[in-house]
Amino acid sequence: MPSAKRNSMFTEDSLSSVITVCESENNWSQLIRTIGSVYNNPESLIRSFLLEPPSVPTKEELRAMEVDQDKDKDEKESDTDSDSDEEPVLDTGQEGPSSSNSASSHKTNLKEDEITVDLESVRRAYKQLFAITDLPFQGALTNALIYLSRTMDMDLRYHKAYDRDPNYLNIFLVVLEIPVLFSSEFIESATPSFCKALGNLPTTAQAKLARIWSKFPKEKLKDWVDGLQQLITVRVITNQWSRMHVVSDDEGIAGATKVMKILYYACVLSGRLDPDEILEEEREMNEQADENLQELLQGAVGREGKEKNQPKSDPLEKELSISFLDCRDPLIPYEDFVNEPLSDQIEMDRDYANYKNERENKFSFMNHSFILTTAAKSLGMYFDNRISMMNERRASVFQNIVHGAPTVPYLRLRIRRDHVIDDALVALEMAAMDNPAELKKQLYVEFEGEQGIDEGGVSKEFFQLVVEEIFNPDIGMFTYDEETRQFWFNPTSFENDGQFTLIGIMLGLAIYNNIILDVSFPMVVYRKLMGKKGLFEDLKDSHPSLAKGLQDLLEYDGDVEETFMHSMQISYKDVFGSTLTHQLKENGDQIPITNANKKEFVDLYADFLLNKSVERQFRAFKRGFQMVTDESPLKMLFRPDEVEILVCGSKHFDFHALEESTDYDGGFTQESQTVKYFWEVVHEFSEEQKRQLLQFTTGSDRVPVGGLAKLKLVVARNGPDSDRLPTSHTCFNVILLPDYATKDKLRERLLKAITHAKGFGML
Repeated sequence: MPSAKRNSMFTEDSLSSVITVCESENNWSQLIRTIGSVYNNPESLIRSFLLEPPSVPTKEELRAMEVDQDKDKDEKESDTDSDSDEEPVLDTGQEGPSSSNSASSHKTNLKEDEITVDLESVRRAYKQLFAITDLPFQGALTNALIYLSRTMDMDLRYHKAYDRDPNYLNIFLVVLEIPVLFSSEFIESATPSFCKALGNLPTTAQAKLARIWSKFPKEKLKDWVDGLQQLITVRVITNQWSRMHVVSDDEGIAGATKVMKILYYACVLSGRLDPDEILEEEREMNEQADENLQELLQGAVGREGKEKNQPKSDPLEKELSISFLDCRDPLIPYEDFVNEPLSDQIEMDRDYANYKNERENKFSFMNHSFILTTAAKSLGMYFDNRISMMNERRASVFQNIVHGAPTVPYLRLRIRRDHVIDDALVALEMAAMDNPAELKKQLYVEFEGEQGIDEGGVSKEFFQLVVEEIFNPDIGMFTYDEETRQFWFNPTSFENDGQFTLIGIMLGLAIYNNIILDVSFPMVVYRKLMGKKGLFEDLKDSHPSLAKGLQDLLEYDGDVEETFMHSMQISYKDVFGSTLTHQLKENGDQIPITNANKKEFVDLYADFLLNKSVERQFRAFKRGFQMVTDESPLKMLFRPDEVEILVCGSKHFDFHALEESTDYDGGFTQESQTVKYFWEVVHEFSEEQKRQLLQFTTGSDRVPVGGLAKLKLVVARNGPDSDRLPTSHTCFNVILLPDYATKDKLRERLLKAITHAKGFGML
């Protein structure tokens, strides 16, 4: 006979019976023992709360099943496969009649999102259980879950438990329904252990959980996300962290983050995804673009024989055949998955080392980037870029030793101020054509006739000058929309592909060298850079007036053909103001827009404006961008809105945060009177004056990723009171102030300095 422990399991009825007996006797010891017995044993939970299996067929039914002998072999095999899917293999592990709750009384060949647990029954059972006053069983349940988690950890880590029995997933489904799993009593001990075990599930099992959870109601998933965030935050703020004890070493935090990753993709799957036909079209488009890029790179002299460093892809994302980029509106907003206290505590250099060191299989938050702030991810990519720069520098030295080639450790640009665009584009074009690997070197800019050493400030000014000229609408490469204050590709520009490629290189170099640009593109540009197509929804940002008109057309419930009298033909203007026409379909001028085809018209119109009309220009622009970023983890780490922040910086000017993070030197302290005058004057500035101050002190008027608190400004004393203007070292974010005697004098001198900053006072 099997042991009592082997027979321990729960059904809704059996749990209810135990509760009824204990209530009648006013003694909860039997319930406590039973819960301890079931919840500390994986086999017991696998067999608990199972769906009712089909009944065992009678002899007469078996004879009837054998009657149909005239079917061909294929049909027989098909029926056999079907029966194996629908009929359970009953193996109770007991003597005598089979039990409907036995360990194997469920389907063995399960579909992607099919389960054998009756979740509604589990929820009803828990509702009755947790209605008991004072929850006398809670201690036993906590201890049982801790023991269970340790067993599962070993089962999954060393015994491949899920591979042997896919119904091992039942344990997680049953336990996660416990209403108090994320209460304070549990998150201190049982829940972290359980999350650690769940995180050891193989990728196929995690993908199945994501598919199952994607069908759960939003409220339940939101409760789980909030509970996991609480668990992580509590452990982050209650522990002492150091270089020897970092947050990624905490198995409870790592396990909770792994569980959140499954929830993250569940919310992506259940969110508003782009249409399947669009996703398939994008996959083909991106595969072709990657092939073309590799042909271009491998054809360059410096790339021959060099193995490409492929950026990582997420295994769970690959298993699910989905990307977070495919979802415009997840079930739970992406922002709800970000944990700021955790991001602030992560040692990103250590985490990056774990990310790159695949052999030791260490946990890295960069592989779970959804939980990181944009600033933390930006720091991770900064380390990746710096490593790439060092590798290129090392390769240059190696080429010098082996082949006698001159050592060129930097991407050096020598620029004349009155020929910024010409010099920049010629130098970058030569680098890209000769050896695209040159673009991966650290940028070093020199202005002819000037002595400034480029420690970052000169490069910032260089990019600023390039942007001001290249995006001038008079040049004709881009158009400027007064309504949105954004630039868009000019579909009728005369510039060749090389010009747009070089602009893409400039954008990639800015990200690669951690430089913020004063560029304003609609969000669809960053989506397209990440491999997406522009759709009608993107018009709301790039062409809002047109989008509103087209939306009105879609919502119009009258006779569209009679009211609008429009065909499948549109018109637009070229650089000279001449009107051009384009037929959205063959013979489009002969096809009227009707109620039946108005949606098609809107989609074709958006596709033409955002994709087809600028296909040549954008393809070249993207190619240049990818030549710099093709090996970086950019696409894995950042969403399109975050890439915009990398390029343009934050839009939030919080000078109080800047004041709190500022350091002082040369005799100044936070209590110095001149320092107090300085901040009083700065807080009184207009937004434009604040931008000028940033330009003067840092070489850029953009707010860095993470806000002004990340800027680390230094205010230094530059001698006693005098009539000298303030000066700055833009490379090191230092502003030098004479010890002005009055606030009015400081304001007057500072305003004069920042309004005449270009070419003066900036070193």
